[in-house]
Parts: sequence; structure tokens; C-alpha cells
Amino acid sequence: MTTVNVYLTFNGNCEEAFNFYRSIFGGEFAMFSRFNEMPSDEGNQMPEEEGNRIMHVGLPISKETMLMGSDTGGEWAANFQTGNNFSISVSTDSRAKADQYFNDLAVGGQVIMPMNDTFWGDYFGMCVDQFGINWMVGFNAEIAR
Repeated sequence: MTTVNVYLTFNGNCEEAFNFYRSIFGGEFAMFSRFNEMPSDEGNQMPEEEGNRIMHVGLPISKETMLMGSDTGGEWAANFQTGNNFSISVSTDSRAKADQYFNDLAVGGQVIMPMNDTFWGDYFGMCVDQFGINWMVGFNAEIAR
């Protein structure tokens, strides 16, 4: 089954925003991780302020819907703009379908992160379509089972 969710991007206040959303929708975070929890990039030291930012958070809204988000940082922060700080996240049940969706969405647009296996276990990519909409496409074999 393919699901579509909204992915929000913040510039340092993701944790505050998601605590606010949780106070409205209730529930517990399904995922919550900071940038300082990801594997280190050899030779590159992450500033402490950046490391404490939210890398990924997920708040279930219903059985089918999850509100997701993260903080931006580094070179990504320069392009942050309030009001355009969201992506549509598509999670599907096969690598082939993920590739198909990603390749079709990227036609006439821009690939931001090619489809690839990630350290968090997903096969994942990001692109902007020809209409300027940000997309995140992923497949997780563990969830698909």
C-alpha cells in the first residue's frame, strides 16, 4: 500500500512545533531523532547547535496518516523559506514502485537526492517536480513485510 503524508521543515524550532502539534492531536512520537545521533562524517565536525536540531520526527495523526518533520541546517538552511517549507512524502511497498514514482516525478524537475539506500534503513530519494513541489519518496523493506 502506498501512503502520502506531509513533511514539514523548520529552521531550528521543529521540536517546539511538534510539541505544539502533539498538544493538539495527542499521541506519542513514533520517531524522534537528532542530527547528532546519525553516523559521523569522517573529518567533518558538526557544530553542537546543529547536532541538537531535529533530524526526523513523526507524529501519528490516524492509522493512515503521520505528520513528519525536521529542522534544516548547513547548506540547506540558506534556501529555507517559511511558507514553502514542506514536502509530500510518499512511502510505498516496493523498490520498483519507489523508483517509478521518483523517476516520473523528477521528469522536468530537479533531483535533490537520488534514490539510494540510507543509514536509517529506507531506500529513499528527494526531488522537486516541474511545478516546484518538493517530494520525498521511500521504501522500507521492514515496514513493507
